[in-house]
Amino acid sequence: MATTFDCAQAVLDAVPLVMRSIRMQLRSHRHQDISVPQFRILIFINKHTDASLSEVADHIGLTLPTLSKMVDLLVTRGWVMRSPCPEDRRRLQLGLTARGKVMLDQALESTRTSLARSFEGFSPDDLDRIVNSMDQLQSVFSRRETV
Repeated sequence: MATTFDCAQAVLDAVPLVMRSIRMQLRSHRHQDISVPQFRILIFINKHTDASLSEVADHIGLTLPTLSKMVDLLVTRGWVMRSPCPEDRRRLQLGLTARGKVMLDQALESTRTSLARSFEGFSPDDLDRIVNSMDQLQSVFSRRETV
């Protein structure tokens, strides 16, 4: 019978391998010239419309100056736009441009396709177990973010 520590070790063992696979997939489409942190920033902004720099920095785990430089690059590439917050003029809101949304959708699709190939040959029951396990992990860690 597995313990909570066994689960923690399994996550520590699996997550770096999954992230390495995602990084390799992003690098294989280098014409997009996107890093994993940039990918994560775009995903966050896509899910959290009008997010602030501070909100993105907190989620990604970067300092505000580091994130600001990364966002500057994403703005220069035409993937992200900054706009003033109607309620607080000192605050900037971030959003994806149409070009940024297209690029993110392409990167997500190619990454999903590559990851899906990793699961070819698994039985339907195994695939169900993996999906259920990922749903449970997402539930555990999304709760921790709100605490």
